[in-house]
Amino acid sequence: MKYIEIKGTDLNVSNVVMGCMRLTQLSLPEAEKLIRTAMEENINFFDHADIYGGGKCEEIFADAIGMNPSIREKMVLQSKCGIRSGYFDFSKEHIIASTEGILKRLKTDYLDILLLHRPDALVEPEEVAEAFDALHASGKVRYFGVSNHTPMQTELLKKHVSQRLVVNQLQLSVTHTPMIDSGIALNMNHNQSINRDSGILDYCRLNDITVQAWSPFQKGFFNGPFLGDTENYAELNKLIDGLADKYGVTNTAIAVAWITRHPANIQVVLGTMNEGRLKDSCQGSDIPLTREEWYAIYKAGGKIVP
Repeated sequence: MKYIEIKGTDLNVSNVVMGCMRLTQLSLPEAEKLIRTAMEENINFFDHADIYGGGKCEEIFADAIGMNPSIREKMVLQSKCGIRSGYFDFSKEHIIASTEGILKRLKTDYLDILLLHRPDALVEPEEVAEAFDALHASGKVRYFGVSNHTPMQTELLKKHVSQRLVVNQLQLSVTHTPMIDSGIALNMNHNQSINRDSGILDYCRLNDITVQAWSPFQKGFFNGPFLGDTENYAELNKLIDGLADKYGVTNTAIAVAWITRHPANIQVVLGTMNEGRLKDSCQGSDIPLTREEWYAIYKAGGKIVP
């Protein structure tokens, strides 16, 4: 397992993350086995959100492992807040109340990282700053970040927030690559040239913000995995299968390796609740794909390289 530094923190973290969004699908014994397997594979980073299972996922996580100080110190725990039923809420009151609820459900005194989950169009950054100051001063949150935020949304927060924003969690997979596409096809009369994300990947690299890739196997917004989809991605799957044979791993590992190969040191957030797929994915933590292989996968996913 490859470990990376989250810039601006003292956190040394696995570049493969266990995402806990679907923990409600498992019994407590099954959840414990999956979490223990992740730790045995040297995953030390666990991603939550208060909206996952309506908070139930955080409860299951803590109960499954019997959360206690000795276990807690081996983990980096991250959670997110801001999504409510039908709307977003970055008010000071909601951020603080949500964090209190997260800590209670996870049975811990502090979060390593708190992210603002999807942008709130009605955000008042002064309120966010007050919430962050209160949570940081009380020791309840060590570091802060965002999820699914544009560069300018992040800049607006940075103008008021005294703490560094150290993470941006964004959707990225071989077949969902808007943060890469327009830069490669710059100044061409082609759909790929359209800048859909305001250069978010370059922005994060310039500002030492760690990108976390969610839905690393999805072909759209929860439209199912591209792996094994030979109807729509025959060439891509053939190429990935060939590389899996070359490196002695599964196709899942190659899909992860395509992301971890990027020099931005991107973390890959796994959503699988399957122990075997989790182990397979971890094999992609540090596979040294060549430039030729990386670009071949990118092109096979349907994108142009001029």
